Amino acid sequence: GPAKEDDREQQVSLVQNLISSKFDAIVLAPLDDKALVGPVRQATAARIPVVIIDSGLDAKPGQDFVSFIATDNHRGGEMAGERMIEALSGKGAVLLLRYQEGSASTALREQGFIDALAKAPGITLIDPKRYAGPTRGSAQEAAENLLLANPRFDGVFCPNESSAYGMLLALRGRGLAGKVKFIGFDASDAAVEAMRSGEVDSLILQNPIRMGELGVRTAVEAIRSGKVPHHIDTGVMIVTRETMDTSEAKDLLNPDIKALLGR
Repeated sequence: GPAKEDDREQQVSLVQNLISSKFDAIVLAPLDDKALVGPVRQATAARIPVVIIDSGLDAKPGQDFVSFIATDNHRGGEMAGERMIEALSGKGAVLLLRYQEGSASTALREQGFIDALAKAPGITLIDPKRYAGPTRGSAQEAAENLLLANPRFDGVFCPNESSAYGMLLALRGRGLAGKVKFIGFDASDAAVEAMRSGEVDSLILQNPIRMGELGVRTAVEAIRSGKVPHHIDTGVMIVTRETMDTSEAKDLLNPDIKALLGR
Protein backbone atom coordinates (compact mmCIF):
# COMPACT_ATOMS: atom_id res chain seq x y z
CA GLY A 1 0.00 0.00 0.00
CA PRO A 2 0.95 3.65 -0.16
CA ALA A 3 3.03 5.32 2.53
CA LYS A 4 0.10 7.60 3.36
CA GLU A 5 -3.37 6.16 3.76
CA ASP A 6 -4.95 8.98 1.73
CA ASP A 7 -2.53 8.77 -1.23
CA ARG A 8 -4.91 7.54 -3.91
CA GLU A 9 -2.52 8.23 -6.76
CA GLN A 10 0.24 6.08 -5.26
CA GLN A 11 -2.11 3.16 -4.65
CA VAL A 12 -3.34 3.39 -8.25
CA SER A 13 0.28 3.38 -9.41
CA LEU A 14 1.13 0.39 -7.24
CA VAL A 15 -1.72 -1.67 -8.70
CA GLN A 16 -0.74 -0.70 -12.23
CA ASN A 17 2.84 -1.81 -11.49
CA LEU A 18 1.56 -5.20 -10.32
CA ILE A 19 -0.40 -5.55 -13.56
CA SER A 20 2.56 -4.66 -15.75
CA SER A 21 4.74 -7.09 -13.76
CA LYS A 22 2.18 -9.82 -14.54
CA PHE A 23 1.55 -11.04 -11.02
CA ASP A 24 -0.72 -14.07 -10.79
CA ALA A 25 -3.24 -12.46 -8.40
CA ILE A 26 -3.75 -9.31 -6.36
CA VAL A 27 -5.23 -8.92 -2.87
CA LEU A 28 -6.20 -5.27 -2.42
CA ALA A 29 -7.63 -3.14 0.38
CA PRO A 30 -8.65 -0.04 -1.62
CA LEU A 31 -8.46 3.29 0.17
CA ASP A 32 -10.96 4.89 -2.24
CA ASP A 33 -14.06 3.19 -3.60
CA LYS A 34 -13.90 5.00 -6.94
CA ALA A 35 -10.25 5.80 -7.64
CA LEU A 36 -9.25 2.13 -7.67
CA VAL A 37 -12.06 0.89 -9.93
CA GLY A 38 -10.15 1.56 -13.16
CA PRO A 39 -6.93 -0.23 -12.13
CA VAL A 40 -8.89 -3.21 -10.79
CA ARG A 41 -10.79 -3.52 -14.06
CA GLN A 42 -7.46 -3.33 -15.92
CA ALA A 43 -6.17 -6.24 -13.84
CA THR A 44 -9.31 -8.25 -14.54
CA ALA A 45 -8.98 -7.53 -18.27
CA ALA A 46 -5.40 -8.82 -18.03
CA ARG A 47 -6.78 -12.04 -16.47
CA ILE A 48 -5.25 -11.29 -13.09
CA PRO A 49 -7.81 -12.18 -10.40
CA VAL A 50 -8.29 -9.42 -7.82
CA VAL A 51 -9.62 -10.09 -4.34
CA ILE A 52 -10.89 -7.00 -2.53
CA ILE A 53 -10.64 -7.03 1.26
CA ASP A 54 -11.77 -4.71 4.06
CA SER A 55 -13.22 -1.79 2.10
CA GLY A 56 -15.40 -2.01 -0.98
CA LEU A 57 -15.25 -0.72 -4.53
CA ASP A 58 -17.95 0.94 -6.59
CA ALA A 59 -17.86 -2.09 -8.87
CA LYS A 60 -19.37 -5.58 -9.08
CA PRO A 61 -17.92 -8.68 -7.38
CA GLY A 62 -17.76 -11.62 -9.77
CA GLN A 63 -17.49 -9.27 -12.73
CA ASP A 64 -15.01 -6.46 -12.09
CA PHE A 65 -13.10 -8.50 -9.47
CA VAL A 66 -13.43 -12.05 -8.23
CA SER A 67 -14.41 -11.67 -4.56
CA PHE A 68 -15.11 -9.18 -1.77
CA ILE A 69 -14.07 -10.18 1.76
CA ALA A 70 -15.04 -7.84 4.56
CA THR A 71 -17.06 -6.98 7.62
CA ASP A 72 -20.73 -6.10 7.24
CA ASN A 73 -19.81 -2.49 7.93
CA HIS A 74 -23.35 -1.14 7.87
CA ARG A 75 -24.31 -3.69 10.53
CA GLY A 76 -21.29 -2.67 12.59
CA GLY A 77 -22.45 0.94 12.52
CA GLU A 78 -25.96 -0.16 13.49
CA MET A 79 -24.55 -2.04 16.47
CA ALA A 80 -22.77 1.13 17.59
CA GLY A 81 -26.01 3.09 17.27
CA GLU A 82 -28.01 0.49 19.17
CA ARG A 83 -25.44 0.50 21.96
CA MET A 84 -25.50 4.31 22.09
CA ILE A 85 -29.28 4.31 22.47
CA GLU A 86 -28.99 1.78 25.29
CA ALA A 87 -26.16 3.63 27.04
CA LEU A 88 -28.07 6.95 26.95
CA SER A 89 -31.42 5.36 27.82
CA GLY A 90 -32.80 6.72 24.56
CA LYS A 91 -32.20 10.43 25.30
CA GLY A 92 -29.39 12.85 24.52
CA ALA A 93 -27.24 14.55 21.91
CA VAL A 94 -24.69 12.49 19.99
CA LEU A 95 -21.69 13.60 17.93
CA LEU A 96 -20.40 11.79 14.84
CA LEU A 97 -16.81 12.30 13.69
CA ARG A 98 -16.46 10.76 10.23
CA TYR A 99 -13.25 9.24 8.88
CA GLN A 100 -12.40 10.16 5.28
CA GLU A 101 -14.24 10.81 2.04
CA GLY A 102 -14.01 7.92 -0.41
CA SER A 103 -13.59 5.23 2.27
CA ALA A 104 -16.43 2.81 1.56
CA SER A 105 -16.08 0.80 4.77
CA THR A 106 -16.27 3.74 7.15
CA ALA A 107 -19.01 5.44 5.12
CA LEU A 108 -21.14 2.33 5.64
CA ARG A 109 -20.39 2.32 9.37
CA GLU A 110 -21.38 5.97 9.61
CA GLN A 111 -24.61 5.33 7.73
CA GLY A 112 -25.43 2.30 9.86
CA PHE A 113 -24.96 4.41 12.98
CA ILE A 114 -27.20 7.14 11.59
CA ASP A 115 -29.88 4.62 10.59
CA ALA A 116 -29.92 3.07 14.06
CA LEU A 117 -30.19 6.43 15.86
CA ALA A 118 -33.08 7.41 13.59
CA LYS A 119 -35.17 4.81 15.44
CA ALA A 120 -34.73 6.70 18.74
CA PRO A 121 -36.76 9.95 18.72
CA GLY A 122 -35.12 11.08 21.96
CA ILE A 123 -31.65 11.10 20.42
CA THR A 124 -30.39 14.15 18.54
CA LEU A 125 -27.58 13.43 16.10
CA ILE A 126 -25.01 16.17 15.57
CA ASP A 127 -23.39 15.37 12.22
CA PRO A 128 -21.60 18.38 10.70
CA LYS A 129 -19.84 16.02 8.28
CA ARG A 130 -16.41 16.69 9.69
CA TYR A 131 -13.72 14.22 8.68
CA ALA A 132 -10.90 12.98 10.89
CA GLY A 133 -8.50 12.34 8.02
CA PRO A 134 -5.96 9.54 7.65
CA THR A 135 -3.80 9.91 10.75
CA ARG A 136 -4.14 10.08 14.51
CA GLY A 137 -2.77 13.63 14.39
CA SER A 138 -5.31 14.87 11.85
CA ALA A 139 -8.03 13.07 13.81
CA GLN A 140 -7.10 14.80 17.05
CA GLU A 141 -7.18 18.21 15.36
CA ALA A 142 -10.57 17.47 13.76
CA ALA A 143 -11.94 16.16 17.07
CA GLU A 144 -10.80 19.24 18.97
CA ASN A 145 -12.47 21.50 16.40
CA LEU A 146 -15.65 19.41 16.57
CA LEU A 147 -15.78 19.61 20.37
CA LEU A 148 -15.07 23.34 20.30
CA ALA A 149 -18.01 23.91 17.94
CA ASN A 150 -20.33 21.52 19.82
CA PRO A 151 -19.56 21.71 23.54
CA ARG A 152 -22.81 20.12 24.73
CA PHE A 153 -23.27 16.45 23.94
CA ASP A 154 -23.79 13.14 25.70
CA GLY A 155 -22.16 10.62 23.37
CA VAL A 156 -19.79 10.33 20.42
CA PHE A 157 -19.04 7.70 17.77
CA CYS A 158 -15.90 7.34 15.65
CA PRO A 159 -15.85 4.78 12.79
CA ASN A 160 -12.22 3.58 12.82
CA GLU A 161 -9.16 3.26 15.03
CA SER A 162 -7.34 6.48 14.13
CA SER A 163 -10.42 8.69 14.41
CA ALA A 164 -11.27 7.10 17.76
CA TYR A 165 -7.75 7.65 19.10
CA GLY A 166 -7.77 11.31 18.05
CA MET A 167 -11.16 11.76 19.72
CA LEU A 168 -9.93 10.07 22.90
CA LEU A 169 -7.06 12.56 23.17
CA ALA A 170 -9.41 15.48 22.52
CA LEU A 171 -11.87 14.26 25.17
CA ARG A 172 -9.04 13.89 27.66
CA GLY A 173 -7.85 17.39 26.88
CA ARG A 174 -11.29 18.78 27.78
CA GLY A 175 -11.77 16.60 30.84
CA LEU A 176 -14.64 14.73 29.16
CA ALA A 177 -13.14 11.24 28.88
CA GLY A 178 -15.35 8.89 30.88
CA LYS A 179 -18.06 11.55 31.29
CA VAL A 180 -19.66 11.04 27.87
CA LYS A 181 -20.51 7.74 26.17
CA PHE A 182 -17.76 7.08 23.65
CA ILE A 183 -18.02 4.25 21.13
CA GLY A 184 -15.18 3.43 18.76
CA PHE A 185 -14.51 0.97 15.96
CA ASP A 186 -11.51 -1.41 15.88
CA ALA A 187 -9.03 -2.21 18.63
CA SER A 188 -5.69 -0.75 19.66
CA ASP A 189 -3.72 -0.96 22.89
CA ALA A 190 -4.82 2.58 23.78
CA ALA A 191 -8.48 1.83 23.07
CA VAL A 192 -8.42 -1.36 25.14
CA GLU A 193 -6.81 0.44 28.10
CA ALA A 194 -9.34 3.28 27.77
CA MET A 195 -12.24 0.84 27.77
CA ARG A 196 -10.93 -0.89 30.87
CA SER A 197 -10.65 2.47 32.65
CA GLY A 198 -14.14 3.54 31.57
CA GLU A 199 -13.09 6.27 29.13
CA VAL A 200 -14.45 4.22 26.22
CA ASP A 201 -17.90 2.66 26.58
CA SER A 202 -17.54 0.02 23.88
CA LEU A 203 -15.74 -0.99 20.71
CA ILE A 204 -17.11 -2.51 17.52
CA LEU A 205 -14.65 -5.16 16.40
CA GLN A 206 -14.04 -6.82 13.07
CA ASN A 207 -11.55 -9.57 12.27
CA PRO A 208 -8.77 -8.12 10.10
CA ILE A 209 -6.54 -11.17 10.51
CA ARG A 210 -9.28 -13.39 9.12
CA MET A 211 -9.78 -10.94 6.26
CA GLY A 212 -6.12 -11.12 5.31
CA GLU A 213 -5.98 -14.91 5.56
CA LEU A 214 -9.14 -15.41 3.51
CA GLY A 215 -7.92 -12.84 1.01
CA VAL A 216 -4.80 -14.89 0.29
CA ARG A 217 -6.61 -18.23 0.33
CA THR A 218 -9.28 -16.91 -2.04
CA ALA A 219 -6.66 -15.48 -4.39
CA VAL A 220 -4.86 -18.84 -4.50
CA GLU A 221 -8.11 -20.66 -5.20
CA ALA A 222 -8.96 -18.16 -7.94
CA ILE A 223 -5.63 -18.98 -9.60
CA ARG A 224 -6.16 -22.71 -9.24
CA SER A 225 -9.80 -23.12 -10.19
CA GLY A 226 -11.29 -19.72 -10.98
CA LYS A 227 -14.23 -20.61 -8.72
CA VAL A 228 -14.53 -18.56 -5.52
CA PRO A 229 -17.41 -16.99 -3.56
CA HIS A 230 -18.25 -13.49 -4.75
CA HIS A 231 -18.68 -12.29 -1.17
CA ILE A 232 -17.43 -13.48 2.23
CA ASP A 233 -18.63 -11.84 5.47
CA THR A 234 -15.91 -12.02 8.15
CA GLY A 235 -18.16 -11.02 11.04
CA VAL A 236 -18.50 -8.14 13.52
CA MET A 237 -19.10 -7.96 17.27
CA ILE A 238 -19.45 -5.40 20.04
CA VAL A 239 -17.26 -5.52 23.14
CA THR A 240 -17.88 -3.63 26.38
CA ARG A 241 -15.98 -3.31 29.63
CA GLU A 242 -18.12 -6.13 30.99
CA THR A 243 -17.38 -8.53 28.11
CA MET A 244 -13.80 -7.60 27.19
CA ASP A 245 -12.25 -10.48 29.14
CA THR A 246 -14.23 -13.23 27.44
CA SER A 247 -12.20 -15.56 25.23
CA GLU A 248 -14.02 -14.41 22.09
CA ALA A 249 -13.31 -10.76 22.84
CA LYS A 250 -9.68 -11.38 23.77
CA ASP A 251 -9.04 -13.09 20.42
CA LEU A 252 -9.97 -9.84 18.66
CA LEU A 253 -8.68 -7.31 21.19
CA ASN A 254 -5.27 -8.94 21.68
CA PRO A 255 -4.64 -11.53 18.96
CA ASP A 256 -1.61 -13.77 19.43
CA ILE A 257 0.13 -12.97 16.15
CA LYS A 258 3.04 -15.34 16.76
CA ALA A 259 0.71 -18.26 17.42
CA LEU A 260 -1.32 -17.43 14.33
CA LEU A 261 1.87 -17.44 12.27
CA GLY A 262 2.93 -20.77 13.79
CA ARG A 263 6.00 -19.34 15.52
